[in-house]
Amino acid sequence: MSKDLDIEYVRNKFPVFRNPKTKDLAFFENAGGTYVPDSVINKLNKFMTETKVQPYGDFSSSIEAGDEMDNSINKIADLLNIEKDEFIIGPSTTMNMFLLSRAIKHWLNKGDEIIVTNQDHEANIGAWRKLADEDIIIKEWSLNKDSAELEIEELKSLINEKTKIICVCHTSNIVASINNLKEIVDLAHKHDIKVVGDGVAYMAHDLADLKEIDLDFYGFSLYKTFGPHLALLYGKKELLEETKNLNHEFLSKEIPLTLNPGGPNHEELACLSGLTDYYEDIYNHHFSNQKISLHEKGKAIFKLVYSHEEKLMEKLLSFLKSKNNVKLIGKSTHLRSERMPTVSFTVNNKSSLSIAQEAGKNGIGIRNGDFYAWRCLKGLGIDTNDGVIRISMVHYNSIEEVNKLISFLEINI
Repeated sequence: MSKDLDIEYVRNKFPVFRNPKTKDLAFFENAGGTYVPDSVINKLNKFMTETKVQPYGDFSSSIEAGDEMDNSINKIADLLNIEKDEFIIGPSTTMNMFLLSRAIKHWLNKGDEIIVTNQDHEANIGAWRKLADEDIIIKEWSLNKDSAELEIEELKSLINEKTKIICVCHTSNIVASINNLKEIVDLAHKHDIKVVGDGVAYMAHDLADLKEIDLDFYGFSLYKTFGPHLALLYGKKELLEETKNLNHEFLSKEIPLTLNPGGPNHEELACLSGLTDYYEDIYNHHFSNQKISLHEKGKAIFKLVYSHEEKLMEKLLSFLKSKNNVKLIGKSTHLRSERMPTVSFTVNNKSSLSIAQEAGKNGIGIRNGDFYAWRCLKGLGIDTNDGVIRISMVHYNSIEEVNKLISFLEINI
C-alpha cells in the first residue's frame, strides 16, 4: 500500500480531467468551489432520471428517493462523527448562518454582545452583524495588521459578562492560517459563551473533529468540498432543541428540520452519499484495514492529502518568496500544521486583475478580488477593488500544474 497519495488515481475519479474541453486547465480556484467526482455526478443523474418524485411515499420510486436521501444523511453523519439529527443541509453557508442567527436571536437581550472577526468572510459574520439593528452590540476581534493573524490575547480583552457568542473562522479564505478553535472554544466555555465556527476554507483539506473541539455550531460549504452546491450546518443537539422553529408550524418538533424552511434540495442531498463513496474508494485504494469507522477512514485519507498539499505549497511558496515585488498575505511557511494550501498575495505596481486575466488566457484558473472577505483586506490596508491574487490548491492538483503556474508567474509578475 502506497504511503503517498496516488494523484493519478485521484484525478481519474474526476471527469473534468478526462474531458477534452477542460482537462488542460490548471485549476487553482478551488476555494471558490471544487470539482466533483464521478460518484457524486452519477448519483445525481440516477436520482433525476429514476426517482425525481416526492420522496417518502408508498410507491417504489418515492420509497427509493427517500432511502437515497436518508442514506446521504447517515453517511455524512458517519463521515463527520456526529449524529444525523445534529445538522441540516441547506443551500449555502451564508443562508445557513442567517437562519441560525434568526433561530437563536431569542437567546439574546438588548445590550448583549457578539464577537466577530475581520479575518472572516461575510458568510459567517454578515448575519451576526445585522443583529446590531436589533440592539445587540457587535464587537470586532481584529487581526494583527502586520501578521494578518488573530491573536488570543486580543480576544480575551473583548470578553466580558455581556458576551454571548463568538463567531470565528477555522481558516480564513485569504490568510489561510489554521486558527486554534479548541483554544478559542475552551476559553469561551469558561465564560458560558457559545462559539460558531466557519469551516468553509478548512474542510476541503481535513475533517474537523467537531466533538473533540466541542464546538457549539459549525458550518461549511459542500460545494467547496467536492460536492454539489449545498452547505452543512452542525449544532449540538441540546442547543438545537432550544432554537426557534423557522419551518412550518406542524414541523415544530422535527429538529433540526426546524432550522431549514422548505427542507433540503432532494436530488443534491441524495448525491452526497457519492461524496462518501469517493472517500471510501480513495481509502480502499491506499489502505486495507476495514475495521474502522468512516470518520477514521476519512482522517487517514487526509493524512495523505496533508503531505501532498505540503509538497505543492513548498514548491509555490519557495518561488513566491524569491520575488522581492511579491507581498504574501499571512504565514510564509508551507507546513500544513500551520496553514492551508490557499495562497494570497499582491504584486508591487501590478494589478491583481490583470494577472488573473492573463493567467486565464494561458490556461490557468486563478482569481483576484476580496472573496467576500473585504473586511480582512481593509484591515490589511489592501485595495478591496483590485484585491489579492488567490491561488487555492486541493488534493487533486498536481505538481505539474504548479510548475505550469510558476512558469507563467515567472514571466508575468
